[in-house]
Amino acid sequence: MSGHSKFANIKHKKEKNDAAKGKIFTIIGREIAVAVKDGGPDPANNFKLAQVIAKAKASNMPNDTIERGIKKASGEGNSVNYEYCTYEGYGPSGTAIIVKCLTDNKNRTAANVRNAFTKGHGSIGTQGCVSYMFDEKGQIIIAKEDCEMDADDLMMIALDAGAEDFSEEDDSYEIITNPNDFEAVHAALEAEKIPMAEAEVTMIPQNYVELTAEEDLTNINRILDLLDDDDDVQEVYHNWDE
Repeated sequence: MSGHSKFANIKHKKEKNDAAKGKIFTIIGREIAVAVKDGGPDPANNFKLAQVIAKAKASNMPNDTIERGIKKASGEGNSVNYEYCTYEGYGPSGTAIIVKCLTDNKNRTAANVRNAFTKGHGSIGTQGCVSYMFDEKGQIIIAKEDCEMDADDLMMIALDAGAEDFSEEDDSYEIITNPNDFEAVHAALEAEKIPMAEAEVTMIPQNYVELTAEEDLTNINRILDLLDDDDDVQEVYHNWDE
């Protein structure tokens, strides 16, 4: 994956997110609510909640907002009716796309996701049709401009905490972990007050597809923009080499 400017992609995502921060916080708030309902309010004993909190912090969600969300979700009489669902499909030139949603109406969500693929001349496939092309990993991106620590020292902190891999790009460092080790690595970096541009368990493509035709670029951007505008969509993973 060398040569990919990960931080440039992160900055692009963050710029979009900053323009709709309320939506991002709402999406993460739903994840907190479901995680608390499923595993309780203590992140030390709730791995999923710990993951969501790490993601929330990387998205600059204030700590008091996170805590309020946890308290609200664990309150008496709380009824969280959201459920996760995942869709897999193909974009232009066989690009692989995975869409993870959190919804209170699966019929609405399925129709919206299908519409996004259709309008971008893509197609929804069956479960598992493209997920085998991705690896589930913890991924932490650290911008060089935000981190004064020497690369070797940073690498040793990450590896000692259980990271699988550490790589250096032109503008950032990337740390890859097993999903089960993500929280330990994240906590070790947090203890050293290392700022993280992104920190989450994600789906990393095994290979990337380059699109050059103008029509293909228009279509995949249409699919991704429509999915991004859908409040039920939590995450979109793809193997398009942007």
